[in-house]
Amino acid sequence: MNQEPGLICTTNAYADAMSGAVLLDVRKKDEVQALAFDVPEWIHLPFSELTQRWRELPTDRDVLVVCQNGTQSAEAALYLQRMGLSRVKPVRGGLLLWMQKGYPVKGQRMDTAPLSHPSSASPYPTGKT
Repeated sequence: MNQEPGLICTTNAYADAMSGAVLLDVRKKDEVQALAFDVPEWIHLPFSELTQRWRELPTDRDVLVVCQNGTQSAEAALYLQRMGLSRVKPVRGGLLLWMQKGYPVKGQRMDTAPLSHPSSASPYPTGKT
């Protein structure tokens, strides 16, 4: 394949999501139920359903595609751009990097996406190793 379409860093994705962009989460249903992005406009459309339901997505504003670690979001964004959605961008690093940056989520951080030290008592990164 060519290159990732308009890859956006997590910091810019958060800023854009807070000012009108839609976050498209392509993770599995159980992953989203355990831990979700906490932003004003969010759509859950599992990667496995993308080819059947992509027409449900807005075309009048930016759509930032997110997943667990950034891999599926890049594939999903490329597919959506091929379908004619020009305002689609994959977010680098997915939910894992989002949490490492300290951006808001809903749910139990350690249940779905452990960071560096899964045995740590605190669900938040402390910077200690």
